[in-house]
Amino acid sequence: MIKIFPTYEVKQLDAYTIENEPIASIDLMERASQALTKAISERWTNETPIVVFAGPGNNGGDALAVARLLAEKGYQVKTYLFNTKGYLSADCEENKLCLLDMQAVDFHEVTSQFVPPVLTTNHVVIDGLFGSGLNKPLEGGFASVVKYINASPTTIVAIDVPSGLMGEENLYTPQTAIIKANLTLTLQQPKLAFLFAENHPYVGEWEVLDIGLSKQAIEETPTSWKMITEDDVKQLLKPRAKHSHKGTYGKGLLIAGSHGMAGASILAAKGALRSGIGLLTIHLPFLNNAIVQTAVPEAMTEIDVHDTCFSTEMDTDDYQAVAIGPGLGQSRITEKALLDQLVITTTPMVIDADALNLLSANKNYLNKLPKGSILTPHPKELERLVGKCNTSYERLQRACELSAKANVHIVLKGAYTAIIQPSGEVCFNTTGNPGMATGGSGDVLTGILLALLAQGYDADSAAKIGVYIHGLAGDEAANQMGQIAMTASDIISYLPQAWKTIFGK
Repeated sequence: MIKIFPTYEVKQLDAYTIENEPIASIDLMERASQALTKAISERWTNETPIVVFAGPGNNGGDALAVARLLAEKGYQVKTYLFNTKGYLSADCEENKLCLLDMQAVDFHEVTSQFVPPVLTTNHVVIDGLFGSGLNKPLEGGFASVVKYINASPTTIVAIDVPSGLMGEENLYTPQTAIIKANLTLTLQQPKLAFLFAENHPYVGEWEVLDIGLSKQAIEETPTSWKMITEDDVKQLLKPRAKHSHKGTYGKGLLIAGSHGMAGASILAAKGALRSGIGLLTIHLPFLNNAIVQTAVPEAMTEIDVHDTCFSTEMDTDDYQAVAIGPGLGQSRITEKALLDQLVITTTPMVIDADALNLLSANKNYLNKLPKGSILTPHPKELERLVGKCNTSYERLQRACELSAKANVHIVLKGAYTAIIQPSGEVCFNTTGNPGMATGGSGDVLTGILLALLAQGYDADSAAKIGVYIHGLAGDEAANQMGQIAMTASDIISYLPQAWKTIFGK
């Protein structure tokens, strides 16, 4: 797992490394600056003019050191140090003196008046005004500098975090007072704010640079936020036994599809069948039966008494897992059947799509969800359950509260899908791409999760494996077909390759 720490913990990791490596603070800053310089010089040659904006703290110290190191590599570097209060951090002061020791340095220390340089499309700006230690929005002169930089046509590289962006919550941060970076080179660990959709215009592409902070401190410092890696998923997978049979891998029930929405049940069914389930039964209305049986011959069907919708709860005692919701519709008769289904079902469930929307109108039924169940909302579906949220951070906090209260796992879908445990742990997915933003993609995920629960994976493992594999199949599809032309069926087509990549066979 890749850990994500609250910004206040980052200072403690720095302090621990300085004390226990041991290493002087200025030397740790030099190590970070060397990593930053390497990343910049790998992307831009020394024919690219560089303009560095440094603040009075340690982020500014990093920026000044980067300016020196780039100049040593032959870059044309113009540097502006903003020292409007007459105080620099000790390491920033030392790096200022080191920079001034160089010959023919284009250095400007701004104490009152700032005459801005001309910034063109040829320039690269290094933003080192403020880092993750910032605890209040930028205002006054610094906000004006940010606006000036953002208004320029130049490429902007932020050190650690874009100046003005808080590491977690940004509800009260003026949008005009945040650097809009094209690239953020963050130090050691990603920041939570990087994973939120509304912050993408400020963070841009981001890359984590290893600056050698204490591995022991990182391992021993607890955090609720993590990112899933391929190795994590591999460790969760169970090998398939030589003498196994279809009963070994579970029986799953999929309740999906109303008249005109048979496709949703087909996509979910195919997702399940491509994810190792032993036996799959689809409960559907009569008018969908011929369509589904033709499209998915490997699945069995059970026909509802109603021609066009789900109307009668199902006995689920013979199943290891149940999924409900894709294409279900929201008629009154379906609403009653859903609520009755929740009351009688004891096996783990995947609740998706219309089932979530119906549940949001009957929140008192949340406490009837079977233990080990998984909710799979996108942001709007979650807000119907928890109320309107102003930021992604608030939405994440509300989702955590719902998970704990209802004792269910929540898969909050997005670019970095969040897997939320009742314990409060949140794991963010690292696979997937914008080509998956297409109708039916979520239905495929529902099928994958159903298959994993049916095979005996607990909700936490099923959610982590399922979300990762779903995204990986999407990445395989995008690599072969491009993102624009992708459909949900393409994700299914590349599930075998995704499983082979992780499982090895």
